[in-house]
Amino acid sequence: MVLCVEAGLQERKQERKQERKQERKQERKQERKQERKQERKQERKQERKQERKQERKQERKQERKQERKQERKMVAEICGIVSSAEASCIKAPSRLCIQRTVPGSDCSAERRNPSGAASPLPGQNLIADCGVVYYQNKLKLALIGQSLFGQEVYNNLQKNGHKVVGVFTVPDKDGKADPLAVAAEKNGTPVFKFPRWRVKGKPIQEVVEAYRSVGAELNVLPFCSQFIPMEVIDSPKHGSIIYHPSLLPRHRGASAINWTLIHGDKKAGFSVFWADEGLDTGPILLQRECKVEPNDTVDTLYNRFLFPEGIKAMVEAVQLIADGKAPRIGQPEDGATYEGIQKKENSKICWDNSAEMIHNWIRGHDKVPGAWTEINGQIVTLFGSSLLQGSVPAGEPLPIDGALKPGLVTKNGLVLFGNDGKMLMVKNLQFEGGKMIPASKYFSTDDAASVELTEEETAMESEIRNIWKGILSNVPVIEDTTDFFKSGAASMDVVRLVEEIKQKFSGLELQNEDVYMATTFQDFIQMVVRKSRGEDKEELVIDYVTKDINNMMVKMPYQCLIDGQFVDADDGKTYNTINPTDGSVICKVAYCSVADVDKAVAAAKDAFENGEWGKMNARDRGRILYRLADLMEEHQEELATIEALDSGAVYTLALKTHVGMSVQTFRYFAGWCDKIQGSTIPINQARPNRNLTFTKKEPIGVCAIVIPWNYPLMMLAWKSAACLAAGNTLVLKPAQVTPLTALKFAELAVKAGVPRGVINILPGSGGLVGQRLSEHPDIRKLGFTGSTPIGKQIMKSCAVSNLKKVSLELGGKSPLIIFNDCDFDKAVRMGMGAVFFNKGENCIAAGRLFVEESLHDAFVRRVVEEIKKMKIGDPLDRSTDHGPQNHKAHLEKLLEYCETGVKEGATLVYGAKQVPRPGFFMEPTVFTDVEDHMYLAEEESFGPIMVISKFKDGDVDGVLERANSTEYGLASGVFTQDISKAMYVAEKLDAGTVFINTYNKTDVAAPFGGFKQSGFGKDLGEEALHEYLRTKAVTVEY
Repeated sequence: MVLCVEAGLQERKQERKQERKQERKQERKQERKQERKQERKQERKQERKQERKQERKQERKQERKQERKQERKMVAEICGIVSSAEASCIKAPSRLCIQRTVPGSDCSAERRNPSGAASPLPGQNLIADCGVVYYQNKLKLALIGQSLFGQEVYNNLQKNGHKVVGVFTVPDKDGKADPLAVAAEKNGTPVFKFPRWRVKGKPIQEVVEAYRSVGAELNVLPFCSQFIPMEVIDSPKHGSIIYHPSLLPRHRGASAINWTLIHGDKKAGFSVFWADEGLDTGPILLQRECKVEPNDTVDTLYNRFLFPEGIKAMVEAVQLIADGKAPRIGQPEDGATYEGIQKKENSKICWDNSAEMIHNWIRGHDKVPGAWTEINGQIVTLFGSSLLQGSVPAGEPLPIDGALKPGLVTKNGLVLFGNDGKMLMVKNLQFEGGKMIPASKYFSTDDAASVELTEEETAMESEIRNIWKGILSNVPVIEDTTDFFKSGAASMDVVRLVEEIKQKFSGLELQNEDVYMATTFQDFIQMVVRKSRGEDKEELVIDYVTKDINNMMVKMPYQCLIDGQFVDADDGKTYNTINPTDGSVICKVAYCSVADVDKAVAAAKDAFENGEWGKMNARDRGRILYRLADLMEEHQEELATIEALDSGAVYTLALKTHVGMSVQTFRYFAGWCDKIQGSTIPINQARPNRNLTFTKKEPIGVCAIVIPWNYPLMMLAWKSAACLAAGNTLVLKPAQVTPLTALKFAELAVKAGVPRGVINILPGSGGLVGQRLSEHPDIRKLGFTGSTPIGKQIMKSCAVSNLKKVSLELGGKSPLIIFNDCDFDKAVRMGMGAVFFNKGENCIAAGRLFVEESLHDAFVRRVVEEIKKMKIGDPLDRSTDHGPQNHKAHLEKLLEYCETGVKEGATLVYGAKQVPRPGFFMEPTVFTDVEDHMYLAEEESFGPIMVISKFKDGDVDGVLERANSTEYGLASGVFTQDISKAMYVAEKLDAGTVFINTYNKTDVAAPFGGFKQSGFGKDLGEEALHEYLRTKAVTVEY
């Protein structure tokens, strides 16, 4: 029994084994069968693909053969060498080139068309150059895409002679056609509007057939949001090219611009590449790159570079293909990245990041799709981010959901904090309803009073209502309460609205951002009207230092002015500016760095190239400068008080000269704005044609101005007025020890209506700010007043950097010759003024007086008598004659100068001592018996030190030789009643200015500047304008 059971078990075990074996065999058989089936399927697919490839290759080969045949036939027929039947046997190059010949030759102009040139083949444009006629190849194009970018690419390709045989774009939205479709329909180009090109991954054959019907040789995809099947991509003879806004292989994907900024890339750019089956992986045709600025946004990067340069590049790429010169550069996988599409739902700000990363996230979504956070239960989108350095500004706390610490609503915007404790600031906030406000106004509930429209403004309102109606075609009636965005408008409609209004009302400054700030029609009209009236100017936020002094409340800005705003230095540093009257600290002033220079130059460059300053009429520019002069005059007492406080200038002198002449200077050059003219020049005519040559005077661009501390406001005016009148923009560095009147001037300039970025003021050191200005590549002109050694250094930096134009007003050792036949009283009075005017801190001060021997002793006695009558004291005291020296280091240098004079043997007649009182006061000083080899005779003191040498009676030529024996040649003077002698001396003196029987008599209409090591270039007068202009010659043949 046991044996039977065991036998049965063994049989069943054997059966199961056989069954499993059979099953595995069957499975393997099925697997092999399936594999073979799959292999055959792949082989057939590959065969069909290869067949199609061969067919396309054969078709293209046949097309090229036919083209060459047609070219050969045309060559022969034109030249009349053979009959049309024989022409096909003649070989011709693929790029046809026909040499012009004289009539009577085998290929004369008489055998051509009436214009004297052969008719071009289809698809070719005739080009003439240096007597040679050739053809530039043109293509039949299909444009697939949408948007204003696509529209501009279409327009430029048409202008370049290519034929767009079809435009394929998206369907109308709310009854509005895409801009590309609008342009194409206007030109009669066939337009196809497909919602999609495929269904469930398969091409829609009707769509593909419609595409093929146009017979394109190349597909151009400037901006396309649809998926285009490979059947279409590969269909044309030359394939397809695509514009992509990143430097491939980095940032593949639809949100390339966003990720360029989010990752903090230092370079941005775009690629034009050949489409293939991959996602942005095709071979590169061309690329262009640009530097990413610290506060670039998606919008600014697109508007500044990607849009304008991208259009040019697409046209260039098409022409390279047409000419057979387009490269195919394979993309490396090293460095390749792919990032997903950024949409509103995944654009929320993560606050647990550094300030820089948060800044990059916000600007990487600005304007689309917009980085957002929650504030008080509302979704708020943030725009206009910039990194902030320095101390935490004062502001009202604003709790932000998820943020590590509350934000601060400040006068300049909303300050936010990263997890590293560093700061960033955003300018604008947008709420869920679409309303945008300045971040600084978050807690403000005050609504501006509604403006009452004039008759002209009512007509403007009606025209703008029609523009709204044209854009919002789905809205039956545009009511005052109609909301632009709630009515279906998108970002492209914003561009259209702004551009239509600017075209309709020339001169109206309207930005895309303005639409977001006023979304309802009523708010929008109010905003536009305020802009047209000039009432919309951005509020100038100024932190003042106030002082109750000189019977008035003086308000002094202490921050630097960059791009129309007073801001702290980039690194937050400050320094003390000192009152020379008592040595006390007036206030702390922004201490600018290289980073501030770069920001200011960028602002000035943008204002020159893109701002209103360069676009406005010259007469309008003059009106602004007149307004600035009027404002300076209104504030003349305040300006003179600041000048006395900061530089030690006697108030009465500051009022008349420092401020008074500054006002006159701006008025003078304001009048020149619309009188800058070129000329016409007769030249040899290119007979039988005629020629006209004319010259144009053009502004140079961004100019740097570096001024000294002796006349802080006047030196600013002398240079900047001419610079601005010529149409330039400027970055100005005031002297480190006297920055306050320059900053007050900056305030008045903004209030006068000078557009932002045109004037930038940067207090700081010469070693940092001045040096960077002299070597900055975007500055094309530098005007400097100061010492000769520093002038040489600046000139060298300007030459090495970019060979920028330079004007230098440098040191002087101005001789004053007094003959014994002079008006003695006048000579004494004027001679003292020549030395002691403005405490001797005067670039044209008489550095050496030559007094005729018979007059010498009487002159010295009288001078000393008059000095003893001078009142030394507080510069704000109206009876003061002589104030403090500008700063302590200068006073110490002057005392050392006197010590050297005594040691060398000069006779100290009076002074050379510090006045025993607080501040930096020095007695007026007189030296005599100064010989030509002495230090006092050769070097400038720049202080109240009279240096007197005698000369023999009648020795005119001898004293002239001594007067000219210096490396300086800024100014000079002569006192004599003999007019012939005076004119002779004036002719022989080697100086840029000569005074006869007067001194210090400068005028805004008279050019001012030196010879030799006193520099070159002129301030004041018409000649000063030429320092800030360039001449362009234009020759026309007709």
